[in-house]
Amino acid sequence: MKRLIGGCLWIMLVTLASSYVTVMLKTTNGEPVTPNKVTTDLEHKKMVPINVPIIANGTLEGYIVAQFTYLADPSALRALSVPPDSFITDEAFRTLYSTDLNFNHLEKYDLQGLTKSLVKKINQRLGGEVVKDLLVEEFTYVAKREISK
Repeated sequence: MKRLIGGCLWIMLVTLASSYVTVMLKTTNGEPVTPNKVTTDLEHKKMVPINVPIIANGTLEGYIVAQFTYLADPSALRALSVPPDSFITDEAFRTLYSTDLNFNHLEKYDLQGLTKSLVKKINQRLGGEVVKDLLVEEFTYVAKREISK
């Protein structure tokens, strides 16, 4: 019984020591991380997902499911009479709906170009630099044949 207790104590001691050494090595090897000033002053809000139908040759081919998070200047948000959520949803829907993509032969979609153009269009509609960045939470294409009936 004494050997069992001694063995358990030894295992606990070795685990504790190795955890301590690992933490000490990780904190002393790297430079101290300073938060990015640009993102610390911004407010972020997660949007609800949008479903955009893709219609080609007069038939429904499938849906794009997209969800975004936007980063905005808090003082500019307070100055607005309407939250930017509706404008972001509208611009994203319009842009994705009018995109001429063939999802049967899909190459990599330029998400960075999409988000930059959306930010530019949204800020034009809002009349100032309100939305600083638009982040993609989800971007999925669901073909019509994959939708359960």
